[in-house]
Amino acid sequence: MPELKLILDEAAREGLIPRQAAERLLPFLIAHGVRVDQLSSEAPSRSVPFSDTETPSFVRGFHDVLITIGIVVALAGLWGIASVYAVLPAIVVLVEILVRRQRLALPAVALTIALAIWTAVVAAQWLEDSPSFIPIGGNVALQYTLAFPIVLGLFYLLYRVPLALALTIMGAAVVALQLILRALGWLSGDPLFEVNHPIVLSIIAIACAVGLFALAMTFDLRDPLRRTINSDVAFWLHLGAAPALLYSVISLAGLSGGTLAALQTVSFRTPVVVVTVAALMLIGLIIDRRAFVTSGLLSLGFALYGIFRLGDARVDTYIYITLLTVGAIVLVIGTGWMPLRRFVMGRLPVAMQAKLPPA
Repeated sequence: MPELKLILDEAAREGLIPRQAAERLLPFLIAHGVRVDQLSSEAPSRSVPFSDTETPSFVRGFHDVLITIGIVVALAGLWGIASVYAVLPAIVVLVEILVRRQRLALPAVALTIALAIWTAVVAAQWLEDSPSFIPIGGNVALQYTLAFPIVLGLFYLLYRVPLALALTIMGAAVVALQLILRALGWLSGDPLFEVNHPIVLSIIAIACAVGLFALAMTFDLRDPLRRTINSDVAFWLHLGAAPALLYSVISLAGLSGGTLAALQTVSFRTPVVVVTVAALMLIGLIIDRRAFVTSGLLSLGFALYGIFRLGDARVDTYIYITLLTVGAIVLVIGTGWMPLRRFVMGRLPVAMQAKLPPA
């Protein structure tokens, strides 16, 4: 009864019943011969075109928004008047009340992000360094990144927040990148291997980004109708995989690691950014994930800025031209998402279309 399981999973995700109760109800209902078609005679079908929207399950109502604002303000105030170590007990108390008992989705996201920020700051303090200036590779970077999958993984095991699992996976990918660089540095006898071999670093980063995207697609293909927690995990993984792919490709092209300053100065290479963003947009259309489109818009803006500034126009002129161009692209893709997706999906093999969200 996969349809019945989807209904129970959705009820648990929306907080109507506890997840443990959903797991116990499924064999009970199946044993008593309950079928989905019996339920459909009493309630209208909820079959909606899942592929024309990408609304994450944590967006539910202004009630959650109001509580989330309170969480952010309260934790910021506590951080200011006490210390960073006083924030963790507050996060735990709020999670127990708002997530475990009341099962509020948006506050769960906010508290997960707060825990990630807390982990970053505390890890940097323990290592006596700033999180903005920890170079990739080396003992410090490995110890710093190792904290994220450990803390957030434990948080997911306790509270089952999809964002926590996605951040755990992304943190593990960064740790894997660090371990590979450490191994290559040890084998080559070069402690600054990642600095002296930027091309190898970019290739490894692309491999990690592709692996992250493949893992996101694994979760996505388990739930093409976007009804279960797998869709939420895939949403966050795609949100991280898209910029990782973009900036690793830019780094391989020689754009100084894909920083925004490089995009402004090395304008003759900006077509690489435009082509990469276009490819991500195409992938986003195929898999019906707008995250692939939005994640590259900032970089696309800087790339177009670098192209326009080659002319003789004033600074404010090509800034406004860049804004107008990016805005037009967003409007065209946003308003024509479904027709564009139907056009793209119609040219894919039937077997591939069957595994993707319907168009």
